[in-house]
Amino acid sequence: MKKRENKLLEEEEEAALCCCEYVNRLGERSHVAACCCDCEDLDDACDRFLKREAQKPESLSQVTTVISDRIRIPWLWGGARKLELSIIPPLILLPALLHLAALHFLLGLVVLTALPGLVLWYYYFTHRKKGRTLFFLSLALFSLGYTYYLFVTEVLPRGDIGDLQLAVVSAGVISTLLALVHTKRGPGVVQPNPEDVHSKVTYYSPVAERDTSINGGRQDVTMTVANRAGSSTQAEVELKETSQRNWCMACRVVRPPRAGHCRICGVCVLRLDHHCVWINSCVGQANHRSFLLTLVFFLLTSLYGISLVLQTVCPRQHVLTALLYCPGVYNQYSTALCFTCAWYSSIVTGGLLHLLVVQVVNISYNVTEREARIALRERAARSAFWGLVVETGVYSRGFRGNWSEFIAMGDMLIPPSPADLVALVEAGK
Repeated sequence: MKKRENKLLEEEEEAALCCCEYVNRLGERSHVAACCCDCEDLDDACDRFLKREAQKPESLSQVTTVISDRIRIPWLWGGARKLELSIIPPLILLPALLHLAALHFLLGLVVLTALPGLVLWYYYFTHRKKGRTLFFLSLALFSLGYTYYLFVTEVLPRGDIGDLQLAVVSAGVISTLLALVHTKRGPGVVQPNPEDVHSKVTYYSPVAERDTSINGGRQDVTMTVANRAGSSTQAEVELKETSQRNWCMACRVVRPPRAGHCRICGVCVLRLDHHCVWINSCVGQANHRSFLLTLVFFLLTSLYGISLVLQTVCPRQHVLTALLYCPGVYNQYSTALCFTCAWYSSIVTGGLLHLLVVQVVNISYNVTEREARIALRERAARSAFWGLVVETGVYSRGFRGNWSEFIAMGDMLIPPSPADLVALVEAGK
């Protein structure tokens, strides 16, 4: 026994990875120092390029996969961690473009016009493929951190910003990050319940005596006490129809009312509002309040910071007109850099302000963004103000009631299961 235990311990020690080792995509043990070694796909691509031969259709994707798998960060526990490549572009492009825009007014106009266009193009490109990316979260976090860094290093030394104003901006940045961390904890995923599949309520199985091509080869059977007695009530029939309609074949769960399946995250979310690329997560019942709080903190901090920067670099102009007319701001590079960052922050603030307005309007009418899109597509809602206001009238309880429900909805994360609904039906008899 002791020999066997010692042998197992030796095998575990051999299998343990050091901080620079990892298991690659082929299941082989590798080292971060060997990132440029034994790459057959890259060698083949370079050889074809030197020989002026056509590249294989899958060669570039294979090279990208190999590179993304080999770029690792040494980690003390569990070996080297994989670094997502989509994090890197914002860390390089944002400082470079902002410094380029500060060189001349025309360069600033071109950069600040092209940058939102590139971000929107990449958003529609990734959204069409339904793929997850950390690009937008990295851009949001780095934009917040880098603008705060420039505020401390470029604006604060000018002497126009006091300690109280710096403390307010710092508190706003910290509050935004804390609210974002709370939002990233999760949207409230619908957990699989075995009783939903193999309970007395509903189960799904192929039918042997009927054509399996009908209804996807699925049979819905509802068994209750009343069914076994040979009778069926209207409530049980409605429960069966509801379970059948809300059944998610991908997650194998019965979705509660207002829950939805996110094709990007691959899960069903309670009271799904939308998938937000800026947090790389869904917004649902568990994190909708903190998501709204994150937007509010960011917008208040951004607006206050922009006003402080404009008062410093354009002291003779009013804050509302300084962005449009600030003579002599490009005479000094540091001043031009601060002015460019103020413009960049204003563009970001404008986009998030529109998102906040949409969220506030939807909450006031007790409709999620997902429900609004579905209702508009099916022409089952009334829209006004160019689609900004969408009223379905299904869940609305009045302005005050809708906001009360939104504020308290995080305390109701465990929805009633179909078995609980059957129990309620039987108790009411």
